[in-house]
Amino acid sequence: MPTLIHEFDYHVDVGGVADVGTGPYGHRMIAAGSGGKVVGDRLTGTIAPSAGGDWLLLGQDGYGRLDVRNTVLTADGACVYIQLHGLVELTPAVLAVFAGGAVPTDFGGQYFVTTPRLETGDERYAWVNRVLFVAEARILPGPCIDYRVFRVG
Repeated sequence: MPTLIHEFDYHVDVGGVADVGTGPYGHRMIAAGSGGKVVGDRLTGTIAPSAGGDWLLLGQDGYGRLDVRNTVLTADGACVYIQLHGLVELTPAVLAVFAGGAVPTDFGGQYFVTTPRLETGDERYAWVNRVLFVAEARILPGPCIDYRVFRVG
């Protein structure tokens, strides 16, 4: 049976949001990533502002489908690409934070699970190219997103 090993925490500040509207696949919103950080024993750095974003598709079933892409600039000068797909349950608490509310959600307070994929050409971090990750997330006022990322071992 695989085990989950905590690898790093990933915090993303959400910038401006473009509301594309409701199309054939659902209600589309696009948010710019405006910064953030990654903190872990093997991977630490900052999220490059304006080098990523969040493409969110809100479904009629009460869930949002995520396609998030960010660039991590490590503390020692490497560049690591992160792309994650996942689901966020659009609970009243989640919607309240998105609407400007001041109360953060909790990890596990809603279904908010993603599958991050990391990629780099820097040999010091080549291990990220060969690892599967899963993450749980929560939403904070701002809005900001906190992820707890685990490698599958």
